[in-house]
Amino acid sequence: MKYTIDRAVRKSAYMQIYEQLKADIVSGVIPRGTKLPSKRLLAGELGVSLVTVEHALNLLVDEGYAEARERSGLYACFGGAAGNETPLPLAAVPAAPLSAPADFPFSVLAKTMRRVLTEYDRRLLERSPGGGVPELRQAIAAYIARSRGLSVSPERILVGAGAEYLYSLIAQFFGQGIRIALEDPCYSRIRQVYEANGARCFGLPMGADGILSAALSDCEAEVLHVTPFNSYPSHVTASASKRHEYAAWARARESFIVEDDYDAELASVTKQIETICSLAPERVLYLNTFSRSFAPSMRTAYLVLPEGLVEPWRQKLGFYACAVPVFEQYVLAEFLNSGELERYINRRRRKLRQGIKK
Repeated sequence: MKYTIDRAVRKSAYMQIYEQLKADIVSGVIPRGTKLPSKRLLAGELGVSLVTVEHALNLLVDEGYAEARERSGLYACFGGAAGNETPLPLAAVPAAPLSAPADFPFSVLAKTMRRVLTEYDRRLLERSPGGGVPELRQAIAAYIARSRGLSVSPERILVGAGAEYLYSLIAQFFGQGIRIALEDPCYSRIRQVYEANGARCFGLPMGADGILSAALSDCEAEVLHVTPFNSYPSHVTASASKRHEYAAWARARESFIVEDDYDAELASVTKQIETICSLAPERVLYLNTFSRSFAPSMRTAYLVLPEGLVEPWRQKLGFYACAVPVFEQYVLAEFLNSGELERYINRRRRKLRQGIKK
């Protein structure tokens, strides 16, 4: 067996196993439908524990590269036949109102606010740079590197007053009449904001694992807006094959993708599902908000621009002031840097996992 563990590198054994198996699945060395080596075989050959191998195999399942078949083992499920390409028979329904969970660490937040008032002093009275205060942009860059595996410079990050505000800036950046393809069904506010800013929107029907391949292939949009982790109202999570398909579409058409990563932090899996941005960073505008992971009242979202769009964005929209109050930006930066947000998210994820097991 060709798989190895390099003890000299600073990477866990389970991640090395996961990455080698994933590379073979994506490249087609392990075709779709092929049974993966058993955990006992891998553990014996590599000299690691069954727990280590099980962790690696679970990640492949979590990310959609493998599937478990009862009493049979794990099989590759990436590429090849796309599976069920039947449109989902769904009707849009109103979104449930967001509310802060009862276990939110309010005492920690209050302490953080008091510290910001004391330590930041008169900086709280200064005007925020258009993209947000440097402290928050740096904190977000470090946070998404840890939580989403995205390595970006703070200069590529823009802070905005909620996702809808950033949708409007995206439409303005690409210009009047820009053709934007949306998931069908999708969260109604996305279309409303884009069209209010002069975009021409049309829907692409959803299947069980994302936008139907035939619809995507025929799509002539300049921008594709997707919510790959938990699309609303379908609650479809794009499969690994579909995420790669989106990235390949954008590269082939020289189009852009707006990856709306809403809700992904609360995935109940151990390792966060990979982003489309990690597959095609030069074609993806990555967007997320703290409304779900932090609190609905924290109207703060962020946009990560591809390197090649940073300067064009500055030239076209650099005149905008940041609409998020400076005090809230510093509080969020402190909450991120202290690790409090991740500890809170991890507690919620543990509860989700316990609920699934029940």
